[in-house]
Parts: sequence; C-alpha cells; structure tokens
Amino acid sequence: MTTAPPPADTAARLTGLVRALRGHGLRIGPAETVDAAAVLDVLGFADREQMRAGLAAALLRSDTQRALFDATFDLFFPLGVGTPEAVRADPPALPDDPRPPRPGRPDPLRDDLRERLAAALAADDRAAQARLAGEVVEAFGRYGAGATPASDGWSAHQALGRLAPETLLARILAALREQATAPDLSDRVLADEIRRRIQDFRALVATEARRRVAELRGAERIAERAVAPTADRIDFLAAGRDQLAELRRTVHPLARKLATRLAARRRAARGRIDLRRTLRRSLSTGGVPLRPAYRLRRPARPELVLLCDVSGSVAGFADFTMLLVRAMSEQFSKVRVFAFVNRTAEVTALLARGDADPARLAARILTEAKVMGHHGNSDYGSALGEFAERHLDAVGPRTSVLILGDARNNHRDPNLDALHRIAGRARRVHWLNPEQPALWRTGDSATAAYAGVVEMHSCRNARRLGELIARLLPV
Repeated sequence: MTTAPPPADTAARLTGLVRALRGHGLRIGPAETVDAAAVLDVLGFADREQMRAGLAAALLRSDTQRALFDATFDLFFPLGVGTPEAVRADPPALPDDPRPPRPGRPDPLRDDLRERLAAALAADDRAAQARLAGEVVEAFGRYGAGATPASDGWSAHQALGRLAPETLLARILAALREQATAPDLSDRVLADEIRRRIQDFRALVATEARRRVAELRGAERIAERAVAPTADRIDFLAAGRDQLAELRRTVHPLARKLATRLAARRRAARGRIDLRRTLRRSLSTGGVPLRPAYRLRRPARPELVLLCDVSGSVAGFADFTMLLVRAMSEQFSKVRVFAFVNRTAEVTALLARGDADPARLAARILTEAKVMGHHGNSDYGSALGEFAERHLDAVGPRTSVLILGDARNNHRDPNLDALHRIAGRARRVHWLNPEQPALWRTGDSATAAYAGVVEMHSCRNARRLGELIARLLPV
C-alpha cells in the first residue's frame, strides 16, 4: 500500500519526472503533463503499479521509451524512503570492518543472504527478492567515509560484486530438480529462466541503490546521470553488445519514419521558377509577383554510395548505418556500399544477403571481403585512394556519398587528393563522424584535414543519424 504524498509534493514529483524525461529527449508537452495529473487524480496512490502504467500511457509515445520511464519513475515515485521497513525490522548484521573479507575466510552475512536469495529465486518469490535487494544494498552497498550511515553514497555494482548472484545458477537448478518442483523443461530452457530471474534481481538492487542515492543527491540529478538513455540516444562508440543488439531492433521503425519524411520532401519539392507563368499571374496583382509559378520537377530518386570504416569501435556505427540504408533502399534509385579498414571492397551483395544474421554483419565483412592488407590498422588515405582508383565509376552527378568513420588515420598520409576526386564527381559528399567534436583534433585524427574538403558532421547516436539522413540527403 502506497501512502499518498501531500498535493504540493505530488505536483513537484510529477513536474520533476516530466523534466527528467525531457532531459533524456522524450517529447512531452503541457498537454501530456496535464493528462498525467488527471491520471494521478483518477487512479490515486493505492496501487503503485497501476499508477505507473497510467502515467506511462499519458506521457510516452513508444514502447521503446518504457525502460527509461520505469527507471525514472522509481526515482520520483519510490516505493518508500530511507531504509525499507523490512530491513529496519530485521537489519542485517553489518560487520565491524566494511571491507570484504580476504579470500578463503568465511563471510556469514554473505552466505546467509545467498542462501535466502537462492530460495527466493527458486520459488520466484518477487516480494522476498525485493526485501533481499534492500538488505543487500544495506549490507554491501555503502561507500564513502568509513561506509557509515552518513555514507557518501550507495553502489549496486559493489553490492552485487560481493553477493555474486550469477554464481547461484547451478545451486538453484539442482534444488529445483531435487525437489521435483521444476516444470517439465529441458535444463537449457530452465537455466535460461533462472538467468532471467537473476537479471531481474540485479535490476531490483540497482533500483534500490539509485533510490537511496537520489535521496542524498536529488532525484533529478540522478535521473540525468544514472538512468540509461533510450536506444536512439546511446553513443555508438560506448555501446556494448546488448545495447548494439537493442539498436538493431530500432532499424526498421527508424527506416520507415525516415522513408516517410524523404517521400514527403520529394512530393513537396519544387523546381525552378517559371518566369513566364509568374509574370502572367502577376497581372492580376498589379504586376507584383505574389504567387510565383514553378516548373514541374521530374521525379527522380537519388543514388547513394556508402563508404564505411568497419574497424575497431566504429564497426558498430557502420553496421547500424548499413542496415538502416538497406532498409531504406527503396528511397534511392541505386545504393552501393563499400567497406574498408586499409583496403576498399564493395559489400553491396554481402549486405543484400545478410538478413539471416544482421548482428554479425561487420564480422562477415571482415572475413569475407578484402578490406585489410598486410596489417589491421585503419588507413583512410590508402582506402580513399583505392576507392578513387578502382570504384570511382560508382559516383556520378546524381550520387550522394556518405563517408562513415572517425578519421583516425594512425598518422599516415590522409590522401586529400583522392577525397577531392570523389567530391569532384559526386553531387554531395558528407562525412559522418561518431566521435564527439572535442576529440576531432586530438591524437592521430585527420578530421581537420578532411573537414577542409567535405562537410564533417558529428553523429554520435541513432537519433542524430536519423536527423542527418533526413536533412542532408537530396530528394
């Protein structure tokens, strides 16, 4: 049962939630905020999960935003404040020395919590798991000056590192089999279910630690710094394997949205002014050309060439962009894709038959296409030179070229002449760089040299990539 906060506090929490969600890029206007207030007025605070669902329905526009919303909601409308009642009633016996015991020495508190957690996970008891999450954070999550009650903060990573719940998998599986309470499933399927429960418990611990830190530092500050962004705002260069997989799931929705925008721009695009018809129209307004007439444009879809660095950390950026362009291929009369590390090879056919496993696209390119010479380091000058010598026929007056990469050339010759040749034949050339602009002139980056020849754009996440494609590509 959740006690309703005072009306003034409720308004502050709701507006704080909205501000935090806006800070993460969600488009929430006054109308949605008023709707959310009406939801709180109707649903009340008796059922917290019902309140969560109602606010999500009022404020969100996409299911992909739900994870961000849930984490932020837990900061502004927490289940409780301070130390949970279950922990206050039966607090864990905190050791005199908060440091973890040396390897080989017994740790009774840790062993007791692991035993109880194994039983709760085996029974899939969510209430018990929530109580244990509070106990685990209380026992192992403090950090700061002596890890006292006036602690500097709380760390889910530290608490989970001490508890190591992932090592309970074999124990829980064996217990379920011995008790004959496990469903009639194979060990592999059952193990996957137990891993899911462990992952859910880790999320409970993370939520509890964030809630406690928010009480110390402020909910809006923690919402800004400690809540994971939506998939389209994840930095390409910082994305892990799971985040890249989540990004790939957004390819087709983003492609449909961009295709709609490009088609609308194409329909609305006008040709040059028809001077004769404009002057004729102006006769009705005393010779003032208030309504200019335009020549009808012949509809023609542009050609697109992608030139992608598939080395190192930028491979995820190139991978996502190639998949996106493939999903949008109907918007272009011709699409050709070239990949490189220090040699350039066309991978258009490889991309076309890559539906079976898009997650391994970059790896397949590295193994099946000749994109590397005698070494595996990036060499933009050599790659651009090979493209200009062997594949320049792919570029024509109707072609837009997108070059994808961080322009880190390992202090080799940038070969600006080759880039000049490409730019001289293409309709437009844009360079999309996944690094933040503050790093463009550091280390072995040749960004400054290349930016003097073609337009260089910062493109750190999927949202920015979509904006650039919709704005830069011709219609």
